[in-house]
Amino acid sequence: MTNATHVPAEGLFVGRARASDASHPLVVTVRDGTVFDITSNVAPTVRDVCELPDPAGHVRSAKGRPIGPLDAIAASSFETARDPGKPYLLSPVDLQAIKASGVTFVVSLLERVIEEQARGSAEKADAIRADIAGLIGHDLSKLKPGSPEAMEIKAKLIARGAWSQYLEVGIGPDAEIFTKCQPMASVGFGADVGLHPVSTWNNPEPEIAMIAASSGRIVGATIGNDVNLRDVEGRSALLLGKAKDNNASAALGPFIRLFDETFSIGDVKQAIVRLKVEGEDGFSLEGASSMAEISRSPEELVAAAMGPHHQYPDGLALYLGTMFVPSKDRGETGKGFTHKVGDIVTISSEKFGALVNRVRLSPDCPHWTYGASHLMRDLARADLI
Repeated sequence: MTNATHVPAEGLFVGRARASDASHPLVVTVRDGTVFDITSNVAPTVRDVCELPDPAGHVRSAKGRPIGPLDAIAASSFETARDPGKPYLLSPVDLQAIKASGVTFVVSLLERVIEEQARGSAEKADAIRADIAGLIGHDLSKLKPGSPEAMEIKAKLIARGAWSQYLEVGIGPDAEIFTKCQPMASVGFGADVGLHPVSTWNNPEPEIAMIAASSGRIVGATIGNDVNLRDVEGRSALLLGKAKDNNASAALGPFIRLFDETFSIGDVKQAIVRLKVEGEDGFSLEGASSMAEISRSPEELVAAAMGPHHQYPDGLALYLGTMFVPSKDRGETGKGFTHKVGDIVTISSEKFGALVNRVRLSPDCPHWTYGASHLMRDLARADLI
């Protein structure tokens, strides 16, 4: 297991950490390899940092106090190596709503259709994949949702009997936006990520998540794992909540990179998001997702999630979706990929660093017990609010 967050030397980063000398989570940044506590009355939460007129300027000028080297804090962040007396990283968001968008890469649309057609059976997926690809081809990367070309593809699939709810959100005019988890429920670098015990076909989803203030202004981004239960969602789209929202099923981090002169929405749109899975059984899987191939822009997706039709007073973290759906056989031929307990998942991107988590069953991950009410009480006791 690697302890490295690989956070770039340049850029402005904000996140959260726990330290034994504070009852409340700390708002932190990284400077020259050292983590600084910048919690203040002006911005006692990451939500408050993001609401400021110039979040990057605040983080740059905040005095703070050093709490330790990033490498040491990252090492202490893993559940298996955690020392309660040493600082460790948390998810970089706190009070923000945590939402996700699905089927945003047309090239992964077919995998969603396959999941539904296979009714959660990994064994049937390969045959259905070949059948559909033979009908409409493999390269749908230039297809624009809602376009005449997209409607033609949709008509072909309907004629074949392969119509799906996923077609509607994948190539139709409206994006899929759903709740990934509740505020304060996401986990960060080093934490265990959870799978519901009923699932036997599941996978990581390496994604970028946009961070928006309550006004809808995008202030930065981070990387994340939108853990997915393919069999559960494949049985019925109405089981999306069970497939997506379980204990420790949403990972974000290691930090939010704020927009400044070194980093912009343009960098997000050109990012390559990489995935590596390493199993205790010796299995290894690697892949990548190019944000240049997303079919709906980050701005479009944030606008679909929030605006005059839906407000988020504490801002929003929005997973953008992935084009990478692992299909490499793990074991028996035709069974495809699924997680095993103990897998180490590394999701990385050059301008963000790396998010590393270990896979466990959700009931075996640390239970979510610290919510918004606990945060408010602890900040009040510290005279920060």
